[in-house]
Amino acid sequence: MNKDPQTTLDRLHQLELRNEVAFAGGGPERQTKHKQGDRLTARERLDVLLDPGSFVEVDRFVTHRCTNFGMENNQFPGDGVITGYGRVNGKLVYVYSQDFTVLGGSMSRTQANKICKIMDLAIRNGAPLIGLNDSGGARIQEGVEALGGYGDIFLRNVTGSGVIPQISAIMGPCAGGAVYSPSLTDFIFMVKDTSYMFVTGPDVIKAVTHEEVSKEELGGALTHNQKSGVAHFAADNDKHCLLLIRELLSFLPGNNLDEIPILPTKDSPDRMEESLNSFIPDSSKKPYDMKELITKVVDEGYFLETQQHYAQNVIVGFARFNGRSVGIVANQPAVLAGCLNISASVKAARFVRFCDAFNIPIVTFVDVPGFLPGTDQEWSGIITHGAKLLYAYVEATVPKVTLITRKAYGGAYDVMSSKHLRGDVNLAYPTAEIAVMGAEGAVNIIFRQAIKAAADPVEEKNRLVNDYESKFANPYIAAEVGYIDEVIEPAMTRKRIIDSLEMLKNKRDHNPPKKHGNIPL
Repeated sequence: MNKDPQTTLDRLHQLELRNEVAFAGGGPERQTKHKQGDRLTARERLDVLLDPGSFVEVDRFVTHRCTNFGMENNQFPGDGVITGYGRVNGKLVYVYSQDFTVLGGSMSRTQANKICKIMDLAIRNGAPLIGLNDSGGARIQEGVEALGGYGDIFLRNVTGSGVIPQISAIMGPCAGGAVYSPSLTDFIFMVKDTSYMFVTGPDVIKAVTHEEVSKEELGGALTHNQKSGVAHFAADNDKHCLLLIRELLSFLPGNNLDEIPILPTKDSPDRMEESLNSFIPDSSKKPYDMKELITKVVDEGYFLETQQHYAQNVIVGFARFNGRSVGIVANQPAVLAGCLNISASVKAARFVRFCDAFNIPIVTFVDVPGFLPGTDQEWSGIITHGAKLLYAYVEATVPKVTLITRKAYGGAYDVMSSKHLRGDVNLAYPTAEIAVMGAEGAVNIIFRQAIKAAADPVEEKNRLVNDYESKFANPYIAAEVGYIDEVIEPAMTRKRIIDSLEMLKNKRDHNPPKKHGNIPL
């Protein structure tokens, strides 16, 4: 039966009008106000994040069903969140982008349903989930329905953890219950000056504790990148944030069963880096920048550091060796002499567990004099927190390559992906010092009485320190018992790491069957 062409045109026109209303969000006036200060609208953010023309929207015309407080007269298509899927660098991703111009982007039962639908699709189809958060929090008019929506999202964050990469971008306010979904995801991006996160805002804090603090000081991008460690990246503006997400995704597989990405490189796997032969200072007390060493040996010198402003005595991030993605963990001798403390241990442990969950090999650069001493560290639980890093390395079954550049003292030697924690390939420079502790501390304990009895205690101590260093401040005792597989010329660092990763690329290892371990939280 033939259809009336006019009727079809009318229906197409109706669709066009509905789309126009949906695309308008909260309206031109609110969008103009929203875009002040380099901010993008919810749809503009998706345009920057995704490959051009790849976005497919889901649930564009969904509206809320709340009738409390006159809400039936305040409806917008989409209900304050844009959901769908698209591609980043050609790879499938699922996304949601909250629209602050629509009811403050507040979380309703309907908005939660939309987000949950996308999360379910992401988990079932094995593709990363990206949430662009810009919301005033739970929609008060809906009460427990809104809270239930948050709970449903949290459930999916947890069940999807370790199955698909989950990324959160905080691109505006994120307060109260809204902060827990991002905190359950793998990486959090924040935008300087325009985004903030906190459980309770400045007004509540002032009322309860009488402290006065601004939103930026309490939960701004720099606060959570430098002080709390909650966030992993601090972007200059919305566009920078979205491009950083694209860059991070280039290092990650789509899910926990996918192969890690391999990108073509012109950097030869056999490249020698002669400058490394004189890079480590002669004095073991002199600092150097471990990031400089890392950039000398990775492909094209490119290293994407995460949490670069937090616990800077340890370095974590992504790079490539011969085109393959790897996770890098390294002590930083230029900060706190590279000691491990509570913040550094937790930072590195979480990163190691992420890499292991997604089959990303881990390369560890070691120069660690031990755990940071002090009453503050001990009373704050350095024992438990340090054990998290130990636990993470033991639990990890991905290829693990370790290079000791200088100091590897005490329990910190064990913790930093040693052979004893199932390190696959353990290398060392000739400058490596592997011992229970530094020479001076060891001599003070072993020869305390002899030094006291000596005619010249200072001269005797110096002699004993020199003797101890010649015997123990080297990698050869560990190499003799097989704890170090090879002592290498520093110039060969890149080649040896690539050789090791190539040898380990088909590694298969499994932990004993169990529901889950009990990591010391």
